[in-house]
Amino acid sequence: MDRKPVAIIGVGNMGGGMAGRLLELGWPLQVCDIDAAKMRFFEEKWAAARATPAEAAMNSGAVIVCVVDAGQTEDVLFGAGGAAEAMQPGQAVLLCPTMAPQDVERFAQRLAERGIATIDAPMSGGPARARDGSMSLMVACEDAVFASHAALLNALSSRVFRISEKPGDGARTKLVNNLLAGINLAGAAEVMALAQRMGLDLGRTLDVIEQSSGQSWIGSDRMRRAIAGDYEPRAHVTLLQKDTRLAVEAAQAAGFTGPLGPAARDVFARAAQAGYAGLDDAALFKLLAG
Repeated sequence: MDRKPVAIIGVGNMGGGMAGRLLELGWPLQVCDIDAAKMRFFEEKWAAARATPAEAAMNSGAVIVCVVDAGQTEDVLFGAGGAAEAMQPGQAVLLCPTMAPQDVERFAQRLAERGIATIDAPMSGGPARARDGSMSLMVACEDAVFASHAALLNALSSRVFRISEKPGDGARTKLVNNLLAGINLAGAAEVMALAQRMGLDLGRTLDVIEQSSGQSWIGSDRMRRAIAGDYEPRAHVTLLQKDTRLAVEAAQAAGFTGPLGPAARDVFARAAQAGYAGLDDAALFKLLAG
C-alpha cells in the first residue's frame, strides 16, 4: 500500500506510543518534539526527526497533534513554525489532546479556512494501549474525511468510536469519560484511605473490590501503584486536574450541575496544591491517607 508520511507533533507518553505503533506497522513517520532525546530515540527507530511542526507537516497526509492542552495545540498549529503554515488543502489534522469543545471548534474553523480537514480524535487508555493499538479513539469529523483516513485511524486503534460529523463532539465525549474516570479514581483513593485508617490489609481489600461491585479499571490500576508506593508518573495529577475542570465547565455550559464532578475536580486541585502535581495520579491516595 502506498502510504503518505504521517507527522506526529509531540511524542511523549501517548504520542510516543502511537509513533511506535505506526513504525511497527511500516508507516513512514515524521516526528517533532521539544525534547531532543525523544527525537533521537525515534530517529534511531527510522522516523524522520523534524525541527519544527511546519517541517514535520510538509508532505504528510495527516498531522497528529499529541500535546497537552489547547494552548500548546495553538502554538504547534498556528505559532511561529506551526504546522498549518506548511500544510496544503486536502491534508488533515488529528486533534488528540483533551480540550474544551469550543477550542476544538475554533481550531477546526481556522484550519477549514485553509482547506485543511480536522479530525477531532481524543484518545483514552494510556501509553501501553497507544503502543499496542488497543486505546480508544473518539472520532468526530465529516464522513468523507473519516473514509479518507480510515486506514490510519484503524492502524492507531482497534477501538475507533465514530461519534458524529461535528468536530467538538469527540471532545465532549472525552470529557464525559474523563470526568467519570476522575470520579472513580477519587472514590477509589478515598475508600482505600478509609481501609488503611480502619487497619485493613490494603492488598486484600483491593482484591475484594476488584471482584465485587466497587471495581473500576482506573481504581484498580492506580491503587495497586499506591499500595506499592509507586508514584512514578504515567499520568500526572495535572492531567485529570485539567480534564475534570474542563468537564465541569462543559457541564455548566450545557446547563447541568451534578454533585460528584465538582467534588472530584476539587480533589485533584487539592492534590496539585499539596505538591503532588508532578506525581502519578495515584497520589490521590497519598493526599487522602494523610
